[in-house]
Amino acid sequence: MKTNGAVTTIRPAVVGKLNERQVLRLLQTRGPLSRAEVARESGLSAPTVSKAVASLLKAGLLEEADAPELARGRPAPKLRLATSSTQVFGIAIDVAHCEVVSAGLDGVLHGEPVKVATPGNYTELIGVLSDAVRGLMARQGMTNLGCGISLPGLVDSRHARGVLSPNIPMTNGRSPAADLAASLGIECMLLQESHALCLAERSYGLARGLDDFAVLDVGAGVGLGLMVNGRILKGHSGLAGEIGHVTVVASGGRKCGCGNFGCLETVASDSALAYHAGRKLNRTVDADEVIELARSGAVDLTAELDEVAGYLAIGVAGVVNLFNPQVVFVHTPLFDIDPGLLGRVVEQVGQRALPPSFAGCRIQRAEGSKCQGAIAGIIQHLTDAVAPDVV
Repeated sequence: MKTNGAVTTIRPAVVGKLNERQVLRLLQTRGPLSRAEVARESGLSAPTVSKAVASLLKAGLLEEADAPELARGRPAPKLRLATSSTQVFGIAIDVAHCEVVSAGLDGVLHGEPVKVATPGNYTELIGVLSDAVRGLMARQGMTNLGCGISLPGLVDSRHARGVLSPNIPMTNGRSPAADLAASLGIECMLLQESHALCLAERSYGLARGLDDFAVLDVGAGVGLGLMVNGRILKGHSGLAGEIGHVTVVASGGRKCGCGNFGCLETVASDSALAYHAGRKLNRTVDADEVIELARSGAVDLTAELDEVAGYLAIGVAGVVNLFNPQVVFVHTPLFDIDPGLLGRVVEQVGQRALPPSFAGCRIQRAEGSKCQGAIAGIIQHLTDAVAPDVV
């Protein structure tokens, strides 16, 4: 083939991979289809579809399922993402506890996540997570393909290791994916937790079909995930989105886990609310306990919750002004305390954000979880390994 006088060659292997991706994406979007339906929907020839399907079946990404009985003749078997024969795993590492779950390649979780207490050192962390995954790997007749791991803090995506986690410092400089892969014997990949939430919302939540949105993760800390033109904005080394460590209290602010003072996450998180509750009760209160205390009315945190909401609105307004997203999804247990809290946050964002940017942006509660994001991440990783977007 000639282009502007130059001869270019498209290698057959490259074409084959592109065909595999087209088939895989079609089944991910449309659900189970026969080979004939895949050919018709994709525009590929029947022999091309058969070759691509054979490769994807061999890789364990697809499986065949019997179609419903028809009145005449035997129906053609349907192709679908591997669900009954193959599973992947998702791990969400967090301050108080970690969650581990399994799912098929359609992303449907196999029940509720298994919760394990987060231990005090890294070696024990890898041990308890390995044990939890092995328990799920024991399901009979399943091929175990891989595991996605959601980690809070700064994550160096190029080298797949934690850089700085103010709330889980034992992971600093560590490579949980590599260590779990060595322990479990399956492929593992690491995601920053805000990026995981972006994938969860786009794959299984309210952001399906959206290419430009933000997820503000408000928990023990505050993180930001951004989807721009259909891709996660990671920055030079994968460290973008650390909005929680922007200084918002210039004088007299509390010390943050990062070592600075007055960071956004010291005033706009459930750990900030836990700090206020601890002062009232004259004892330490963790982020999980404070939600129950506030919901039950065991301690009156009305004023403190309003203060946290005000600072949260500052953070959301900053996201709206800087990135002009279609939607800002807020992922936080704080909304479980008071059903009217989201509305008050949105009202205050409207007072602080630039009117044109605010008018074109929705602010709503996120639906996706970090475990779902870890699952979406490993599925995408495995898909790209077999049939990458760019070869």
